[in-house]
Amino acid sequence: MTVPVTVPDPATAEKLLLEAERLNPGPWVAHSRHVALAARYIAERHPDLDPARAHTLGLLHDLGRRSGPNKDRHILGGYDYLTALGFTDAARIALTHSFAVPELDTLQGVWDGTPQEWTRLGDLLAGVRFDTEDRLLQLCDLLALPDGFCTVQERQIDVALRYSVNARSAAKWRAQLELKQQFDAECGVNIYCLLPGLCERLLA
Repeated sequence: MTVPVTVPDPATAEKLLLEAERLNPGPWVAHSRHVALAARYIAERHPDLDPARAHTLGLLHDLGRRSGPNKDRHILGGYDYLTALGFTDAARIALTHSFAVPELDTLQGVWDGTPQEWTRLGDLLAGVRFDTEDRLLQLCDLLALPDGFCTVQERQIDVALRYSVNARSAAKWRAQLELKQQFDAECGVNIYCLLPGLCERLLA
């Protein structure tokens, strides 16, 4: 029996990211590359994760920005595009990476899709049971700015300045900080120390 390919090979993932960059250049591409590196470094230490697969998922988590400029509409765009290619696990990460709390009202800023797309996004999210890979990419999305690795709190401020905050932001931030604690425990180390240069900067 043929095993379905739910995540592309590294060369295909790189090709998809470069194509998306040509369509919509921007700092999101460098951010994606740092997310991918963070995912690889953490997965190398984690007992249940595949580093190469984690890296690929990181490269593609924001692929919906290929149709940008866009805001949170990229979540649904990435899910649809990767699903159409048959990469269903990569599509799932595109859907779940922004939802440390799996509820639509934790998104910050104004929805830039249609009302129908908003409803569909909620329906899709409700049908997903998060696993360790979902949680890893949610965390790594918080550990990367375009110019390098950062703390969860630095990334929270970055997102708040660009998208604003709402009544659910505090709950979302608590869940994001808990993600960091979860992976610290599972990896047996402060995961900041796994990201080259970050601990050194924090201790300087």
